[in-house]
Amino acid sequence: MEKITSASNPAVKRLRSLSEARSRRAENAFLVEGGVMINEALESGLKPLEALFEEEEALVSRLASLGASVRLCSRAVLEHVCDTVTPQGCCASFRLPENTALDEDAARLIALDDVQDPGNVGTILRTADAAGFQGVLLGLKSADVFSPKVQRAAMGSGFRVHSVRTALMPALKAYQKKGYRIVSSALDGEDLYAFGGFGSGERFVLVIGNEAKGISGDIREMSDVRLKIPMRGRAESLNASVAAGILMYELTKPT
Repeated sequence: MEKITSASNPAVKRLRSLSEARSRRAENAFLVEGGVMINEALESGLKPLEALFEEEEALVSRLASLGASVRLCSRAVLEHVCDTVTPQGCCASFRLPENTALDEDAARLIALDDVQDPGNVGTILRTADAAGFQGVLLGLKSADVFSPKVQRAAMGSGFRVHSVRTALMPALKAYQKKGYRIVSSALDGEDLYAFGGFGSGERFVLVIGNEAKGISGDIREMSDVRLKIPMRGRAESLNASVAAGILMYELTKPT
């Protein structure tokens, strides 16, 4: 098997470029680091394209059998390609999934109104997966689901929970017309623990706002429900991903 030792190799340059959103769009591909995450991507049905390994292992054969171009590389090359300071021994590029509509039968959705911190977006994806939410609407300025930092925080949930990047206001209006209730997290909203919850089968979209500005005024005004998490100490607000986690579980707990 070919072994790459130079960072100037075309395959290395191609894989390295996937750390940038513009290159991911141009190549229609994204990079996954580490064996655990590569297996998560494969189990989610994503198509592998190219891979680099420090040494041969079982995963090499699995990727090759699926049509991926697999090469060995030096540690220095792997460190050059990967976003992590200490890579786990392998990385692979995968075809980006199509930005198709969410499942029409989904009852629980979450929308991110320009949530820009990759760690927050990844953590929200992971929590949405755990809490049984069936899709994520990403505002156009929200962090890219397929960036390395979002992937690390999501721990594979970004592959399982279908997400769509879209202009959020018209998308929410369309869901509202379909009978979904739009629920916004807002500091001036109704106390979450006084809210009566949703009836059986009632569909809703939970909206989480930007870390600094919160939910945009237009979305706030068109929301059917605005909820706040009570602050019992001196903190004025919670981190976006923490607030999202509390709301997701509270809104879906048995009544």
